[in-house]
Order: sequence, then structure tokens, then C-alpha cells
Amino acid sequence: MVLEDEARGVMAELVAVRGRPMVHDLRAVLDAINYVTRYGIEWRALPVDFPPHEAVYAFFLRWSRRGLPERLAGRLRGRLRVMAGHGELPTAGCIDSQTVKAAETVGTTICGYDAGKKLKGQSGISRSTRSGCCCA
Repeated sequence: MVLEDEARGVMAELVAVRGRPMVHDLRAVLDAINYVTRYGIEWRALPVDFPPHEAVYAFFLRWSRRGLPERLAGRLRGRLRVMAGHGELPTAGCIDSQTVKAAETVGTTICGYDAGKKLKGQSGISRSTRSGCCCA
């Protein structure tokens, strides 16, 4: 998934330029990280069109330690809400639960029993806003 120019603008606001000049294009590094997460490949399997996997992984670790991916997603979500005519922060949300049926061979330590649905399985809770964005 290639980031749009809007995301690149938000990213430029969040990245502080310190130290040595950048050797690799920031956009190419972001696209490489998105490629790894979208297709679930190993870092070493990055195509040659992207910067070296060592550099991409180093950026990913550094940004993750600083909480950059979460801040980027939050800022983009806020801008999308404003473009849709809503406030930057949601005022209401929806909470839903889901039970996924488990096989008979799955142990009781992993799954439970949903009495409302009379179903043995694993449960999870999801939260979202009116626009469909997941809440953190």
C-alpha cells in the first residue's frame, strides 16, 4: 500500500531531522514497511526496488520505540474525520463482541463457552466509531 501525499505530509511533521543526512528516501522506507506488513513477508524478502532490508528494519524499530506508527494513524484518522465533516475526535462509539467457533479438539484453556450463543469458542471485543475507524 503506497501512502498518499496527505500521509507523507503528516509524516514530515512527526519526523524530527537530527544527525546524519538521510541516505534513503523516506517515502521508499514507508512503502517498504507497508509492503512487509501487507503481504506478511520477512524483512529479508523485500524486493530490490526498496531500500536494503537492514535500513528499513532499523527505521521500523526506531519509529516503533517512539510510538510513531500510532501517532501517524491517529493524526490521519483525525484528518479523515475533519474532511468528512466531523470533529477530530469521536464523541461516540460502538462496542461489539464476536465468538469464533472452536473445534472439539481445542483445549478449554484456550477457549470458553458463550452461553448466549450456546457456542464453545474464543471471544473478542471490537470498538469502532461512526466512520468505521477502530478505536485504540
